[in-house]
Amino acid sequence: MVPNWEAAERFFRDYRQLSTKERSLVRAARVKFVQDLERGAIRKGPRIKAVQGAEGVYELTWAPDGRATFHFGSSLGRGAHVVWRRIGTHSIFDDP
Repeated sequence: MVPNWEAAERFFRDYRQLSTKERSLVRAARVKFVQDLERGAIRKGPRIKAVQGAEGVYELTWAPDGRATFHFGSSLGRGAHVVWRRIGTHSIFDDP
């Protein structure tokens, strides 16, 4: 099943602050994440884990100090609905 997504405005503001190289790393991690959602199993590559102290919020690691936070929203049809919240360095955990 193909996942769908949306992103908070804050995510887009964060994303615009990333370098071209960082954006490339994010895109590569996102492709793997979508493939994993489609097959129903998360591989070890793009690490996914719950954000401590933020119930229902998860992080995707896309670089040694690169993180994106998201939560799952109500499905808009078939597949998971991912709501991207923040993207950047570990500093985004101050307000994931």
